[in-house]
Formats: sequence, structure tokens, C-alpha cells
Amino acid sequence: MLASDFDSHSLASNQASITSVNSLASLLREKMQAFPQLIRKKKRETKDYKIKIFVIIMFFIIIFLIGYAYVAYHQQVLTRSYFQKIKFNSHDRIFRILSHEDKEVISGQLGVTLGFDTAPFHCLEEQRRSDGSVCIEWNGVARLHLNFEDKGVFRCYTLQWQALTPGLLPTDCYELKRDNGLWFGGGVTKGQEWSLSYANFDFAPYASGDSKIHQFGNGVKRYFINSIGVAMQVSEKTPLQLGVNRTENRFCLRAANDEFTFVNHLTPLPQLDYRICTTEDMRSLHMLMTQQSLWDGLKEQEFKVLHSLLEEPVWRIPHTELPESLNESAICDYSESAIAMGLGHIVINEFWQENIGDFTVDKARFPTLKDTIDVLHRRGFKVVLTIQPFISTDSANFKDAVKRKLLIYERHSERSIPALTRYKSSSSAGVLDITNNASVPWLLEKLQRLKEEYGVQSFYLDLGTGYNLPHYYQCRQTLDNPDTYARLFTASLEGAGLMAVSTASVVPKPPTFLSTPPANATWEGLRETLGAVLNYGVIGYPFVLPGVIGGDYLLQRPLSKMVSFYSMSQPPLPDQELFIRWLQLATFMPAMQFSHLPSEYRSDLVTRVAQELKEVRQLIVIPLLKKYLNPSMNEGLPLVRPLWMMDPHDPACLIVSDEFSVGEELIVAPILHANREEREVYLPQGVWKDGIDGSLRKGSRWMHGYRVPKDKIAYFRKMPDNTRF
Repeated sequence: MLASDFDSHSLASNQASITSVNSLASLLREKMQAFPQLIRKKKRETKDYKIKIFVIIMFFIIIFLIGYAYVAYHQQVLTRSYFQKIKFNSHDRIFRILSHEDKEVISGQLGVTLGFDTAPFHCLEEQRRSDGSVCIEWNGVARLHLNFEDKGVFRCYTLQWQALTPGLLPTDCYELKRDNGLWFGGGVTKGQEWSLSYANFDFAPYASGDSKIHQFGNGVKRYFINSIGVAMQVSEKTPLQLGVNRTENRFCLRAANDEFTFVNHLTPLPQLDYRICTTEDMRSLHMLMTQQSLWDGLKEQEFKVLHSLLEEPVWRIPHTELPESLNESAICDYSESAIAMGLGHIVINEFWQENIGDFTVDKARFPTLKDTIDVLHRRGFKVVLTIQPFISTDSANFKDAVKRKLLIYERHSERSIPALTRYKSSSSAGVLDITNNASVPWLLEKLQRLKEEYGVQSFYLDLGTGYNLPHYYQCRQTLDNPDTYARLFTASLEGAGLMAVSTASVVPKPPTFLSTPPANATWEGLRETLGAVLNYGVIGYPFVLPGVIGGDYLLQRPLSKMVSFYSMSQPPLPDQELFIRWLQLATFMPAMQFSHLPSEYRSDLVTRVAQELKEVRQLIVIPLLKKYLNPSMNEGLPLVRPLWMMDPHDPACLIVSDEFSVGEELIVAPILHANREEREVYLPQGVWKDGIDGSLRKGSRWMHGYRVPKDKIAYFRKMPDNTRF
């Protein structure tokens, strides 16, 4: 029975297994039959997915292209709105000027201090001008006026920023890219850089100062020029600060008032106003920007004085720190020694007075000065007295000037309280207020009395610099800045006869020269003298008087205060090699100035070199100075020029800072370092005659290891273009 039951169960189980296998086989067969259809369906789904991705990508590309086209379109519309050769985006304020060939010549960012959170818009009707300028405003923050002037081959663009909120300092920065040329101008800087593109300094007020202490030297002019044909000129009304950042590779203009230089607010809020001009030729652009007729009102006698300064040396009477060292005997003895080198202008420093500001001769030390001056006149010399706007508190004139209210007074005080300063030998002095209508007649009367009584021909006006004014100065009439004082003072005394001035912010009327900063009696001082002459020529001062040969003073330690804070005596006799190299350089300058004489060395070498250089100046240099006098008077071109003024398209001429030209016909390559008897010399295009050995030299090339003996200076005269070797 158990077996029978097992067999029946086993049969049922086998039948069930067969049924399961048949079911599985049937299911597998169905799946296999449906597999191709499933594969085809998956392929269709994958294809649909790719199409969707492609459509989405194309959608975003189209959106991007539409947005880009929108931005580009509006930028193009904006560019056309702002004249032909300007590209300016008013949102990010990137500013570019293009040349006639649509090549970028200058680029930068305007309104650096604005930020980007304020959208610009066109000014309201009442803010617009009728001169064709474009006006853009950043609501309640700043306003920009752009204008254009077509001068034929020149294109000039005027930019004016107006701050609309306190604390905003309008600032524009321009790139110092290598392919955008080198920038020149600004005069002498603290670092003595040949080009502003090599400088690096934080924002500093652009005003005359002592370049040993301040950022800029005694001659300033708000003019900057680029080697590829771009120039900038900043308004005198702008409280200008200048900065050069080599890390970010840009230089910046900023309008900012301060507590001294720009203490007088000429506008309620700072205003930056300047002009950019472009052309294809750097030289012609320089002529456009500095052009002024210096002939206007020039008298025949003044023209003769100008010629005499080119032809004859200036003799500065030696002195010590003590006034007692200067007397009639010292003047007579010096003039007798100077005759051997030639006649000229004898300059007597401020110690001809007992106290600075007396404007009367010290009778104790100069009892017969009139007779002494008569002797000098018979010898052929012209006598020049040094005068200053400073009046010592020890002078009798100080009390008189206070009574008449002729002095600059303390700010926020009564006009009867004079503001005091210090200058050279005077530790406490008032300063004449040139804006007081009574000051000029008061001073001119005293100067005229000196001319009539003693036969003095002219005066050397020692103004110091802008930083020599009292710190809390206040004039009867508001000054734009301290340099305005020097400009007004110089113009007021033109009729009295000024041989030279110590500082300037505009070109003084000829025959007045601008003096270079006092130079230390070192090799560095020699190099700085050449740099000052060339840099002042670049910014439009054609007539520059270098300091005395051998240096104006000697200090072995760095200065912590302005040179004008010291009453420094003549330096000791300089090293012979330094004196010879300085004399060689001075021979080719617009004017020569002596204090130490070559005869003091008692050296046959010095005597021979001095005589040879005297002949070179008389036979070669002076005729060239006279020849190029008219272009300087008409076009503002300097008599002594950097090489790039001869060929602004020659890259080598742009970087050479230790050579110069006299006019366009003479290249000079002085030795400016101790113990050197060879140097590298570059000659611009043309054929040049060597001044040392008389050989002909081909231009547009360097001469390496050119030999310059101690008693020679390298100079090259340009030959006619058809000259053959």
C-alpha cells in the first residue's frame, strides 16, 4: 500500500514537472519572439532622447547668440554716438581711441572710483551743453562730458568729470602697455625716470617741489606725450594728482583737494578736466600741444639779452653760508679770474642785502658798490642781483609790509596776521601777496631804484617752489594752487628784467630762462642735470639754465628736508675728472653757468680742455643755438632735445636717455660716470661726422665700445643726405 501510494504521487509530480517545463518553454518562446520588437523600441527611445538634448543645446546657443548680438549692437550704437575714433562702453567705462587706420593708440578705464552698481543714462536736458558734447550721468554720483574737435590730421577729445557726491574722487587710468608706446612729460620726478612708463609712485599732487623730497621738481607743466602720437593736457583748474602703478601697469589722473596744494576748492566738488589729442607723428603732435608764439611783445633789447645768454657764460659769485663772505673785493677778484673764460652775466646772490627782503644794498659790506659795478661794466660784464618774494622778520620792510597788508596772511585769521615760512638763510620770513594790487608797485619801485642807482641790468628771481609758501597760506585773491603764485609773480616782474627764475608752471617770457634744480656735486648730480634739461624741454620749456658746472652744493647724506631749507655754501673744488666731464656736457647746453673756475685746478689738462671746449662752443654750438632759436620761439621746440624728437619712429631713439641733440644737426653723447673712457653710442638715420677723429659714421645703428678719452666728448655733426663715404 505504501508503494502504491508513492507510485501514484510520483506520477502526479512528473506530470506537474512536465507542465511547468512546457509553460517555461512557452514563456521563453514568447519572450524570444518579442525581443526584436523590444530592441527596436529601445532604439527609438534613445534616438528621441538625443534629439531632445540637441534641441535643448541649440536653444541655449541661440539664446547666447541673441544676447551677444544685443550687447554688441548696443556697444556699436554707443561707439557711433561718441564720435568716430572712440570706443567707450558706459557701463564698464572702458575707453579706447583708435588711429586713422583703426589701430588702438590708447586705452584705459574711466571713472575708476565709481564702482559698477549704478547704471548710466544720458543727462537731462538742462545738464547738456550746446557745444556738441555728449553727457552721461551716473545718477547722483558723477557726470561725464565728452567732446571732439577735428583739427585735420589731429583729433582732440575733451573729457570732463564732475563729482556729484562728497567723497568721490574722479579718477581715469590708462594702460602702460609696451605696444602702446612710452609716456613722457611731467618734468623731473623723484626717481629721475627718463620716461613715466618706467616710474612707480602713488598718487601725489602735481605741483612744483624739491624732487629730492617731493614727487616732482621745480618746473612743471600739465602736459604728457606718448611715443606713438598721443598727448594729454590737463586743465590748470583741476586739482590734479598723478600716480603710476607698475604692478597694474597703468598711470592715472585724479582730481582731489587736499590741505595744502589744492586747499582752495575752485568747484564745490572735485572736477577732472583734460584733453587728449592724437596724430600719426609724435613730433608734430608735440609742436601742436606746446605751440605758442614767444615773440609777442618781445622788445629788441630783450632779444639781445636772450642772445647774450646763449653766447656768454653766467658767473655765480662763490659764497659761504655766512653773508660776510660776500663783499666788493670778492666780486672784483672773481671777475678778474673769469675774464680768461669770457665775459657774461655776473650773478650776486641774495647776500647783497643785510637782511632778505631789504631790497637795499648793505652799505657796511658794499660801501662803493656803484663804483664796483661800473668797473664790471667797463670790463664787459652784466650784473644780476638775486631777489626773492620773502621778507625776513629782521628786515625793516617786514614791519612796513605788515602795516600795508602786503603779505600773505594766515588762513582763517585777520589779514593783519602774516603767515611765516623759512627759506635758505632766513629762518623766519613773510611772503609778498602778489594778488594784492599794492604789492607789485611797492616792489617795482624798489627794484627800479636799484637799477637807477647802481646800474643793475636784470634780476634772478629765486621763488623757491610751491612748497616754500607758508603751510596755511591765504592770499587776497584765491589761487588755483601754489604754482599760480610763481606764475603771477614772474609775469608781474617781466618789465623789471628777469634773467632766470627758479620755478615755473608756464613758460616765462623770453629772455627769462628756467633754472634746473640745484645739483649735488657728485656724478649723480651730473646725470640729474642732463635729465632735467631734457625733461623740461619735453614739456615745453625751450630755454633752460643748468646749474653751475661741478654742482651747486655738496651733501654726502640723503636730504630729509628741502634743499631750500638750507643755506648751503659753494661746494669745495670738485674732483678733476668730474669737473671736466661736467664742463664737456655744459658746452652743449643752452647756457653755461660757472662758480668754480678751471684756473683753480692749476692743471694743464683742465686749462687745455677748457680752451678747446670754448672753441667748440663758439664755432659749432652757438651758431646752432641761434639757428634753432626761431623754431623754439614759434613752435615751443627745445634747443636741446632728446633723440626721439629727431626720429620718433625709431625705437632706439625712444629709449636712449644719455644722448641728446642740439637742434637737428648735432648729436652729443657725454660720459656721465666715473672712470669711464668708452660708451655705447646710437646715431639716428643719416650720415654723421665724428667730432673726435673726423671720420664719417653711418646712422641707424649702435656703436659699441666707442672710445672717449678723458679730455674728449663724443659729438657728431650731421652731413648732407647725399654725402658718400
